[in-house]
Amino acid sequence: MSEPTTLQAGASAPDFMLPSDTGEMVRLSDFRGRRVILYFYPKDDTSGCTTQACGFRDAYPQIEEKNAVVLGISPDGQASHQKFKTRYDLPFILLSDEAHKVAEMYGVWGEKKMYGKTYMGIVRSHFVIDEAGNLLDVQVKVSPKDSVTRALEMV
Repeated sequence: MSEPTTLQAGASAPDFMLPSDTGEMVRLSDFRGRRVILYFYPKDDTSGCTTQACGFRDAYPQIEEKNAVVLGISPDGQASHQKFKTRYDLPFILLSDEAHKVAEMYGVWGEKKMYGKTYMGIVRSHFVIDEAGNLLDVQVKVSPKDSVTRALEMV
C-alpha cells in the first residue's frame, strides 16, 4: 500500500508509458513543450468520473488555446476507455493503468471506503505539468467539479 502522494509543485513529474484508448503506447515525456493536465479517476462511466471527464471535455477549447493537453488515467482497460470516450465524445487521451503502477508512482493508489467496505483504488486527483515536465500543481482527493476548475486556473 502506498502512502498519499508526496509529490509537490516544483518537483519533476515522474515519466511513464501506458497504453491509450487506441492501443498506442503513450509516454508523458512525449508532451514536452506543452502543459499537461494529468488526471487520475477511479472508473469509466461512473457518475463522478463522467462529471470530471465531461468538465475537461467542455473546457478543452480553452485548454488547447493554452498549448495544453489532457490525459486521463484509470485502471480500466482499452475497450472500456473506448466506450467511455465514444459515449461522451471525449477529445483527449485515456490511458490504461491496469496494474496501477503509475497511480502508485504518483501516490494516488490508496485505501478507500464505500458502503462500509475498505478497498484499494484510485484517489481522484490531478497534476498540472509544465512544458519542461515539472509539476505546477498537485490536487489529491479533489472533487470532480473542483478538479476541472482548479486545473484550468493553473494551465
